[in-house]
Amino acid sequence: MGKRLLILTAGMGAGHDAVADELARRMAPKDVEASVLDVLDLVPMRLGHGLRRMYEAMVRSAPWLYEGIYRAFFVSRRPPPSSPLTALIARRLDARIRELPPDAVVSTFHLAAQAAGRLRDSGRLTVPSLVLVTDFAVHRMWLHAGNDRYLCPDEQAARTVMERTGRHAGVYAPVVRREFRRARGASDRLREEAGARPDDRIVLISAGAWGVGRVVETAQGLAASGRYVPVVLCGRNERLRERVYGPALGWRDDMAELMAGAYALIDNAAGLTCREAFACGLPVVSYRPIAGHGRDGAAAMARDGLSCYARSPRELIEALDRLKDEAVRAARARRAAALFDAVPAERVIRAALG
Repeated sequence: MGKRLLILTAGMGAGHDAVADELARRMAPKDVEASVLDVLDLVPMRLGHGLRRMYEAMVRSAPWLYEGIYRAFFVSRRPPPSSPLTALIARRLDARIRELPPDAVVSTFHLAAQAAGRLRDSGRLTVPSLVLVTDFAVHRMWLHAGNDRYLCPDEQAARTVMERTGRHAGVYAPVVRREFRRARGASDRLREEAGARPDDRIVLISAGAWGVGRVVETAQGLAASGRYVPVVLCGRNERLRERVYGPALGWRDDMAELMAGAYALIDNAAGLTCREAFACGLPVVSYRPIAGHGRDGAAAMARDGLSCYARSPRELIEALDRLKDEAVRAARARRAAALFDAVPAERVIRAALG
């Protein structure tokens, strides 16, 4: 008899949803019926969508405000306080679970982890609750002792989780689509779309699904250097695409092929796009990361030797210049490839399903 898995996500950007969808795809051949639920849809009167718009507006136009909120509420060694929003989502999640009881729950977003942990702690959720941490820097909003198990991006994150929750935490391989793990080979698609010459070094500049950050300035600086051809990934932000003077692309489903033709990726969010780059061996440079978790994630990746964190225009060019050394590129690629030697998340989840 097949098992039921409920995967909780939140549409804050595209990364959490992409991980949830890929995880559901991987579970299907394992005789598991997986369903994906956005916890923001559980908030009545479309207030969850309002929360999403507010977060996007802060990241885009008032990063100082989001930074303040992040430092005040997300970064602390104390357990997070119980919030009315978490209680509301937990109550509605409880009703959803009673309608179609799952055999396990997996959270891919911190608010979902709080709600599921709350239900598990109170006894209203009687099946295993797992948390798949999708941030390189684990903040306290991910942590709730009611959850049974944490799947973490690295050993340091796992140690932090165990120390602060008392729950088992292990390292898992990043959940990215399988095309990113295929052998990296030359691709002409990016070069053709950028109008680049055969010997040009093309650098992708990611602005995430929402197209946020100071990526226009970044592209102008790279172009002015005369050493690199910048291509800005604008996500679904068409207004940003119109502002870019030079090659710019909208939302794409062929990112693996585009990355195969790039020299490097400049990233500002430390999210799924970085993991996709790691999967296909593309070097990552963090630059002008978004506030809060973006900055902490960039620092965590650099600490682990997965990327370089450039803090000025000069450091950015120097970081890209160092990648001309094949030994440097190979060392970075080995560190990134090692991430995928960890236990696959789907194996841990299938075991929890029984």
